[in-house]
Amino acid sequence: MVLTPKLELRQGQQLVMTPQLQQAIRLLQLSNIELGQFVETELERNPLLERDEAAPEPAEDTPRREETTADDDGDGEGGWEVDEPSPALDGAGRDAPPANDSDVNGSDADRRLAEQSGWASIRPSTHNRGAGEAPNLEEFVAAGASLTDHLTEQLNLAVADPAERLIGAHLIHMVDEAGYLQGSVDELAEKLGASEALVTKTLTTLQGFDPPGVFARDLAECLALQLKELNRYDPQIAKLLDNLALLGSHNLVALKRAVGVDADELVEMIAEIKRLNPKPGLRFGSVQIQPVLPDVIVRPGRNGGWSVELNNDTLPRVLVNRSYYSDVTKTARSDTDRGYLLDCLQNANWLVKSLDQRARTILRVAEEIVRQQDGFLTYGIEHLKPLNLRTVAEAISMHESTVSRVTSNKYMSTPRGMFELKYFFTSAISSASSVGEAHSSESVRHRIRQLIEAEVPQSVLSDDKLVEYLKRDGIDIARRTVAKYREALRIPSSVHRRREKQMAARIGPGA
Repeated sequence: MVLTPKLELRQGQQLVMTPQLQQAIRLLQLSNIELGQFVETELERNPLLERDEAAPEPAEDTPRREETTADDDGDGEGGWEVDEPSPALDGAGRDAPPANDSDVNGSDADRRLAEQSGWASIRPSTHNRGAGEAPNLEEFVAAGASLTDHLTEQLNLAVADPAERLIGAHLIHMVDEAGYLQGSVDELAEKLGASEALVTKTLTTLQGFDPPGVFARDLAECLALQLKELNRYDPQIAKLLDNLALLGSHNLVALKRAVGVDADELVEMIAEIKRLNPKPGLRFGSVQIQPVLPDVIVRPGRNGGWSVELNNDTLPRVLVNRSYYSDVTKTARSDTDRGYLLDCLQNANWLVKSLDQRARTILRVAEEIVRQQDGFLTYGIEHLKPLNLRTVAEAISMHESTVSRVTSNKYMSTPRGMFELKYFFTSAISSASSVGEAHSSESVRHRIRQLIEAEVPQSVLSDDKLVEYLKRDGIDIARRTVAKYREALRIPSSVHRRREKQMAARIGPGA
């Protein structure tokens, strides 16, 4: 057999992920904050991109699509009103000019001038805040003094010795947000070259600062500092603080024996401890938490349905300056310069179209979620339906991976609160009857919480009892699944709940 070289032509297909396609896919899963940062980076590196500072288009110009509910016959009544982002291209495939005040109230000459200006824009048409509507105060976070600043002010007033003030400054920076001292005294003494006695003396001074309990090294010391501030620290309560593990397990019999007091006195001591603050430093928020801004807003519609719209505040608006591109291209002398400008133009056009496509995709997914979870929006969490990515993907003719990316780090504002889009995707729990509908795992957890909250000290429900109650409601679920859901809700076992309720009953509601 002789091996000879030869040429063959074969035809095949393969998926090629271009860099632009990869970027478009990545844009889908970015949150509104990450998307804003990405757009800011593109604005800095691409000279043909400009930030659109113009006011959003009026809501009455927003194109709408009427959607019917699952119970409708297709006549369009009682459906969803969906506000879509306006396309970045006009009907002829040309880039649309940006909207401005003259587009609404200006003359025809002004409008013609705007059409000839050479600007293309991405401007998702969503409802914005009305002219007479007050701004949302939750979007603004007031600046407050941090725990470090509060302690430093007291240090400057209470400590005059330079050495002690230096040690105190180091101790302040060793305090975490809860007010506890992280690190040991001997390590700090070795680091500063000071005696351990001097560091301990300074620490004792700082432990008298406000808030009471700060600079404690553990929970027992934190509570002891607060009790000393209230002049309520005595040998019996010191023994109680030495046995906090027994108090945490609600083992009152062993705790009473360890402290050496009767039941009534022990109950009073426990009530006094419960009035203390185990994390005194948290009243000084050193880290500001910004509120979550919704990507989608759902409101009751006119015909009993739901109006689904994108939140205009979270969508960046950018413009492509074609006039600047034309002017600069004429002055470009080398092929390298012209290639660079062409590449910038292509990237700018791609970003405009990608932002538009991203907004449309989010809206389509949100619309289908609202359609599927109409019962939850209308009646509450008990009517949350089981839902998976495949159901939504098939309904809107998209791939599951696309729906998964769209629902990551996206939030929906509804009349029932703010929810992440992934919240509406829950597994199904089979019904106890063969003809009953499946139940959402989230609604089952809610039902378990309701049953436990309705308990009385004389009748605390075990996991087996919870299974019986759930079966009466038509929910077929195993005991181990109930235990898993209960632990996910951070609800202790029936033994611990019984001890807690008995202790609460003896201490009283005012403790």
